Amino acid sequence: MKKEKEQGLSPLVHNNPWETLRQFTAARIALGRTGSSLPTDELLRFGLAHAQARDAVHQPFDSQSLKPELFALGLETLTVASAAPDRATYLCRPDLGRRLSENSRQALQRLTAEPADVVLVIADGLSSKAVHRQAVPLIAALLPYLRTLELKLGPVVLAHQSRVALGDDIAQAMKARAVAILIGERPGLSSPDSLGIYMTWGPHTKRLESERNCISNVRPEGLNYPQAAFKLAWLLEQSFQRKLSGVNLKDESDNPALHNKVVPMFKLE
Repeated sequence: MKKEKEQGLSPLVHNNPWETLRQFTAARIALGRTGSSLPTDELLRFGLAHAQARDAVHQPFDSQSLKPELFALGLETLTVASAAPDRATYLCRPDLGRRLSENSRQALQRLTAEPADVVLVIADGLSSKAVHRQAVPLIAALLPYLRTLELKLGPVVLAHQSRVALGDDIAQAMKARAVAILIGERPGLSSPDSLGIYMTWGPHTKRLESERNCISNVRPEGLNYPQAAFKLAWLLEQSFQRKLSGVNLKDESDNPALHNKVVPMFKLE
């Protein structure tokens, strides 16, 4: 464009007046234009982001790679699968991803250990990339809070072909009092690795979506690990005190007047 100006030619790419705002967001704003179309470089960036989102959906969940990291944190693991036998079926039949396969259900029901207060489920969801990157650091940040609350944590369950509601089915089979499922969110064009957390008190297979609390966009570029871990711990503490979750349990973790045992281990801004 500089060369075009020196030669007295009209620039091919017309910048948008909002261009200075791009430094504050990953959203696609102020892209400029070439005639009535997008500039070529922006079109190529869009194609790359779209490909990364598709890859995140189809990338296999390598649950085995997480086991050594969780073991290093002192955590046992179990591996289960939903009733969806493969990825193609999972994407076409969301209902199958919400319930355990019969083999997995029987395996969980055969467990002889005393039921836990909380079960953590790591589930591929729609982005195993998110799970591989965010789940273990988040759990590492959460463990000190669980020790503060003196909550018994069961084995971490690694769930394949999972939808959010599978967490309730898993926890019901394990007779846990509460469950938090850490699951890959639907990839966006600027965030293919975003993790979601869904917490349920008294989990069972008849729970409604409105009976879960959600913490979204967990990743360094979004809600970071210390903040997400504190929010989850605060919700768990309140859930055990009030015996509920979902729309009846408002997230007020940003109000210091409502902190009990759980207080943030980082500086509040």
